[in-house]
Amino acid sequence: MRRKIRTLIRSALPIALIVSAGIAWAVAALSAQGASTIQRGAAIAPVPLNMQGLNPALVREGSYIVNAQGGCNDCHTAPPYAAAGNPFFGQPEVVNTPCYLAGGGVFGPFVSRNITPRANGLPANRTLDQFLEIMRKGTDFRSTPDGTPILQVMPWPVFGKMSDRELTAIYEYLRAIPSIDPRPDFCKPPPQP
Repeated sequence: MRRKIRTLIRSALPIALIVSAGIAWAVAALSAQGASTIQRGAAIAPVPLNMQGLNPALVREGSYIVNAQGGCNDCHTAPPYAAAGNPFFGQPEVVNTPCYLAGGGVFGPFVSRNITPRANGLPANRTLDQFLEIMRKGTDFRSTPDGTPILQVMPWPVFGKMSDRELTAIYEYLRAIPSIDPRPDFCKPPPQP
């Protein structure tokens, strides 16, 4: 009986080692992927970040979402790119950092909002709960030209599918960027053709 048990253990040991190695590899790959997203978020933030009182990993993850996935700069910065820095014209990308996320993009009767932090440190003067409601339900906490309580241009139905952690990361990133309140006169929408 002991011989059978030893034989069984010897034959099962290589399989157990292979399975263990596979699990370890998968965990390492997932950890590396998460770390690379956080590292990438730190590298692509176009403005200096104030991490005081914030979770740096969450802020950097938010930077990755805002700057590599969300395209927030395209609507919430006017104009989105500095002179000679528009990638759509084949130029090396240079974000318009003096106006970064300060709003002003014109979409018919709507103008994108300034989503930088205010004096109280909250992005667009909203709490996290309000921010989650904006992103999940499209709630517009300000009056709009057409009187609707739902944001009309903001792609909140897409952002609303994100996890609580992802939306919180965006919120924390918006708390870490420089405040531009009110929008300076030089942050003007590009001239219309």
